[in-house]
Amino acid sequence: MDNWLVSRCAQVLRDADDPLVIDLGYGASAVTSVELAARLSKVRADVRVLGLELDPERVATAQPSADPPRLAFARGGFELAGERPVIVRAANVLRQYDEAAALDAWQTMQARLAPGGIVVEGTCDELGRRGGWVLLGAAGPVSLTLACRLDDLGLPSELAERLPKALIHHNVTGQPIHALLRDLDAGWLAAAPLSTFGARQRWIAACRSLPSSWSADVRRARYGELTVPWSVVAPV
Repeated sequence: MDNWLVSRCAQVLRDADDPLVIDLGYGASAVTSVELAARLSKVRADVRVLGLELDPERVATAQPSADPPRLAFARGGFELAGERPVIVRAANVLRQYDEAAALDAWQTMQARLAPGGIVVEGTCDELGRRGGWVLLGAAGPVSLTLACRLDDLGLPSELAERLPKALIHHNVTGQPIHALLRDLDAGWLAAAPLSTFGARQRWIAACRSLPSSWSADVRRARYGELTVPWSVVAPV
């Protein structure tokens, strides 16, 4: 997620009047916030990353990693501690919520964004091998990105278990997200002969084989990623 964010959303950070980024729900360890600050500092040297957690013990545990003003930690939730960030990263935060509550959280975060700001919300497995995230602007969801480590991928549809909360319960026949994963599986299977050249080449071919109706962005396919507009996967 971080590498995608740096690659695809760097201009948002460069254009910001106040380069404040929030790492929402960083967890029991501050490492994700530390890594995010390091990566974003290469995009904009004066970036400020604020890690937010509701649990005061987690905030206290993170304090030795603080490096203000570049990196700080505080208590806060979807209201973003009253701040107006240009970027919010919320990884593995909404998984335990029901879908309606997750959509409410989207709206709460969107309402707190600085002008031109974005939210990147999604989930991944414990080792970061498989994930999916939604890019949100102030007006609503913009895109869905699927990402995987290719060397242990059986079928692209295995990514279904890491879909964002807004989609995970819609992976059923008749829903767009189910159709996307079906088409991606078909492309993956058809590209099996390319396995001789490695899983990366097979994945690239599978992504490029998708029907044009998916409007697939394959610019980062070599990294095991695929992005499609939200409009083509939104639940119906």
